[in-house]
Amino acid sequence: MHTKKLIAPIIIAVLFVLYLTGLLVLWTNFYLPLFAKIVGVLILVALAAVMIFVLVERIQEIRSGEEDDLSKY
Repeated sequence: MHTKKLIAPIIIAVLFVLYLTGLLVLWTNFYLPLFAKIVGVLILVALAAVMIFVLVERIQEIRSGEEDDLSKY
């Protein structure tokens, strides 16, 4: 029933996480000081974690039938 509405958010989240993974691989291959690599890796991992969190919340919204967020305001 809600499967069609779940496809787009999942695809976008997967593509974004794959993009961040590619950036992570490239970032760690550059010759940079260790501190810069650690900060870059932490930022990219944090962005991926936030994207996954937002995806989980969106899936819960779709399953609960609360699709129109604007109706709250």
